[in-house]
Amino acid sequence: MASTEPGLRERALVGLDGLGLFFGFVGAVVRGFFVVPFAWREAVDQGWQIARVVIVPTALVSIPLGAVVALQVGSLTQQLGAQSFAGAASVVSILREGAPLATALLLAGAGGSAICADFGSRMIREEIDALRVLGINVINRLVVPRVLAAMVVAVLLTGLVMGVGIAGGYVFNVVLQNGTSGVYVESFRALATRPDLYASLLKGLVFGAIAAVVGSYKGLHVKGGPKGVGQAVNESVVMTFLLLFGANYLMSVAYFQLFPSGG
Repeated sequence: MASTEPGLRERALVGLDGLGLFFGFVGAVVRGFFVVPFAWREAVDQGWQIARVVIVPTALVSIPLGAVVALQVGSLTQQLGAQSFAGAASVVSILREGAPLATALLLAGAGGSAICADFGSRMIREEIDALRVLGINVINRLVVPRVLAAMVVAVLLTGLVMGVGIAGGYVFNVVLQNGTSGVYVESFRALATRPDLYASLLKGLVFGAIAAVVGSYKGLHVKGGPKGVGQAVNESVVMTFLLLFGANYLMSVAYFQLFPSGG
């Protein structure tokens, strides 16, 4: 027992040190948004790069997402004798949870990993160190524009998933399950509210920021050459997923406290 205790203590200290470095990195990124001049050209370029990587997979995923949700919800409401609310239930579920989570997972798996790999490859080629020697603030110049780009792209992709998912659910519920279009639309209008839309878009904004910040942090702390880059990419995806689900839970709890379902 005595021989293993120092190892546990050492690993705990290393974990706490890494946590402190991460939150310090987050604070530096937040401060970078208020530094002028802002690297708008870099933000636009990175926004296009991220959108080009994730827009097609997101659009393709949103179609079966709406169909699967409509199938499951339609089957459940039919068993409960509330088939008239199948449209509203499926659309609200996509609006509140499906769209931001699908966007976040794809953004973390594609966009965040691309950011991590980019920074990691620059680190092992010592490009980041060269920029620091020249007196360039890497966070303000490279990280903050990527975070802003990921946030904007995440909001736009969340809206895309909402539209495509709702349309897919409509086609599946009305055409394939012989539902009524008027009942589908009216039930949706009865239950869905504007705060649902705003909360979903806010989730997309936060999730995009998390994916970009984690990818940037892991990429800028790569060690061990090309093998370290691959390991950092894997760690960034796993860490992003954990933070996304945690943030989604907290934001959902806060939303239902502010806007109860009965209200």
